[in-house]
Amino acid sequence: MKELPMIPLQRLSLRPFRQEDAEQVQQLAGDKYIAEMTLYIPHPYEDGMAKEWIDTHSEQFNKERSLTLAIVHKEEDYLIGAITIGWNKQFDHGELAYWIGNEYKSNGYCTEAAKGIVQYAFEEMKLNRIYARHLARNPASGKVMQKIGMKYEGLLRQHVKKWGEYEDLVCYGLLRDEYIF
Repeated sequence: MKELPMIPLQRLSLRPFRQEDAEQVQQLAGDKYIAEMTLYIPHPYEDGMAKEWIDTHSEQFNKERSLTLAIVHKEEDYLIGAITIGWNKQFDHGELAYWIGNEYKSNGYCTEAAKGIVQYAFEEMKLNRIYARHLARNPASGKVMQKIGMKYEGLLRQHVKKWGEYEDLVCYGLLRDEYIF
């Protein structure tokens, strides 16, 4: 069984989630704004959901399906958000996904975390391509993708349904040979 990695960054650390993070995950991810701006976070975020979610991370990593890490402040170790690379070994590509607690927005944390996990994905997971999608009404997520060098690849019109409404998805991608380590 492989251990989930720890990725030290300048101000942050990307580390495995621990069960003691569950209460903070529920508080941060339970913010309706986070649910509105992401595809899969439910609202309300009910008791027990965070613990169940955390329990899946090691197995998903060992089955080479996804790597999910906590975004934490390096010095004070408080939880800021979550970041994931879901990967497809057959095609050597992975999907980047993230969320940052509302109170931690606009500090560059998401960009720093995304750069860190993308570098790990290219260097350690040996992926050839990273892609990401965001809801069209969440341009801040697209700015993070642009800041880490991802290229706009298109718009999937009314591609998903969120809370009964069709939503457009904006797509970005980054190839290994485009990424500057």
